[in-house]
Amino acid sequence: MMPTYPYRFSLLLIPLLWQMSVSTAKAQEFAVYDSLSQLTSRIHQAGEATLVINFWATWCKPCVEELPCFEQLREQYAEKNVQILLVSLDFKSQLEKKLIPFLKAQQLKSEVVLFADQDVNTWIPYIYEEWDGAIPVTLIVKGRQKAFNLGKFESYTDLEAFVVPFIGDAKAISLKNLINCSSGK
Repeated sequence: MMPTYPYRFSLLLIPLLWQMSVSTAKAQEFAVYDSLSQLTSRIHQAGEATLVINFWATWCKPCVEELPCFEQLREQYAEKNVQILLVSLDFKSQLEKKLIPFLKAQQLKSEVVLFADQDVNTWIPYIYEEWDGAIPVTLIVKGRQKAFNLGKFESYTDLEAFVVPFIGDAKAISLKNLINCSSGK
């Protein structure tokens, strides 16, 4: 009869359990963009995809309330060449204390960037000339087409209605949907 080694199985199981705990506890991956050129480069990388960009911050209650809508949109339209970019305007100095714990707790699957460019007088009008800097704000970019929404989306249905005209053939987008400055309704 062969001797049994009761600890052998547990020795194999410990590294596996450790790896599982590390992967589930891992915070959302994100990038830090220090300049407008980094953000514009990311926007151009989208090519002909529908890129939905939401400007938000952890300290902005309406921003946080609408994040699940963007996650739902990402999941619903992932196969339709729709990309979600969540651009956090949190302070870079709060990265470790605020943003990383928030992302870890929320378990967001959308792409997240911390935008730390302090030259707001340059980048805010670049994003949308009439934007006063208040958040949340959503920008859709598809090729050369753009739409802008000031304020919070009250529901997923509202967000979806804003984005759907940009899904599919860019030439089929009606002009009335190109610039939308509603409050998300």
